Order: sequence, then structure tokens, then C-alpha cells
Amino acid sequence: MTANEPGKASDPAERERRRKLAEIFGDVLPEATSDDRPDRAPAGDAERWYRENRPPHHDAR
Repeated sequence: MTANEPGKASDPAERERRRKLAEIFGDVLPEATSDDRPDRAPAGDAERWYRENRPPHHDAR
């Protein structure tokens, strides 16, 4: 493969196409999604927050 192969980020035409799309639409899709990033807080913290903020009508009788 060569560095200037069409469709590669290093291809000048591809860089120009991406620049034009970003100019028109903004940053539509981030480079890294939330699935790619580490969790911000342990899952137990979110569960605790939901239990502490549960409305009274959701409590067991």
C-alpha cells in the first residue's frame, strides 16, 4: 500500500474532502465513541445514584 492511496487519511484529496465536510456539517462523528473510552465512574456509583433518587411511588410496599 502507498501513503497516497485513495481513501487514506494521508491522501490530499481525502483530507480536502474531510475538511469540506467538516466546514459544512461540523464534527458529525467523533473520532472515538464512548465505547472506545474508559468508563468515567464505576457502574456501582450510577446504580447507587438511581436508588437514592428513586421516586417514592417506585418503592416496594
